[in-house]
Amino acid sequence: MNIEIDGASTFLYTGSRAHETRLPTVFFVHGAGLDHSVWIHQSRYFAHHDFNVAAIDLPGHGRSRGKALPDIVDMAKWILRAADALGCERFFIAGHSMGSLVALEVAGTAPDRIEAAALVGCAVPMAVSDSLLEAAKNNHHDAIDMISRWGHRKAARIGGNPSPGMWMTGTAERLLERAEPGVLHNDLDACNEYRHGLQSAAKTTCPVHLILGEEDVMAPAKGARALIDSLPAAHVTELADCGHMLMAERPDAVRDALLSAFRKCL
Repeated sequence: MNIEIDGASTFLYTGSRAHETRLPTVFFVHGAGLDHSVWIHQSRYFAHHDFNVAAIDLPGHGRSRGKALPDIVDMAKWILRAADALGCERFFIAGHSMGSLVALEVAGTAPDRIEAAALVGCAVPMAVSDSLLEAAKNNHHDAIDMISRWGHRKAARIGGNPSPGMWMTGTAERLLERAEPGVLHNDLDACNEYRHGLQSAAKTTCPVHLILGEEDVMAPAKGARALIDSLPAAHVTELADCGHMLMAERPDAVRDALLSAFRKCL
């Protein structure tokens, strides 16, 4: 589905279903350099189980036009404009990695509009190494290699995809290779520069569910401790045998955690 936001065509995956005003809506927000397809398993399930789905490509990502937004605050404001374009006064939101920071900022900026938020693979602050930032700035493939290596637990690098015949790390690399030059660096820098996540957390009023990977080295579970302490209503699920790419490594577990979290609010 394509809609217009800020004069630019924006793509969002709906599970091939029409938007129904009677149903609750879930926004799914992807991570740095990626697109809506990282949520394909979870978003499709929700779309066929009594939810509207808006798995969105941020500007300059995937099938959405426009320039990549420079910081997390701008991305959060853009998500709210996307919700307005869909006629969603209140909605659920789930974000992964960079998208988790966007979801957090949305929940803190517009607490009256969010039913519940899920932060997948989240840490605050979300520091990015100088070597990764430099490689991304130079559009060097080393940046993609680092994310692929650091983003998946060791076992996932040699197989283990729950979908037979699919190559987990190869899929992630191909998605990152498809990003326009400069987009990955833009996103990583936005994560690195996001400074007021704890203040935004303190402003939230909705339930916030953190889904973390036990073997995540890009956003380690310990990096969420200050965030958890700052949230008025935090719930934590830590998944074993899982790195940073949780939706690919443990798709069913992430789906079930999201479903349980959001259905409690209906």
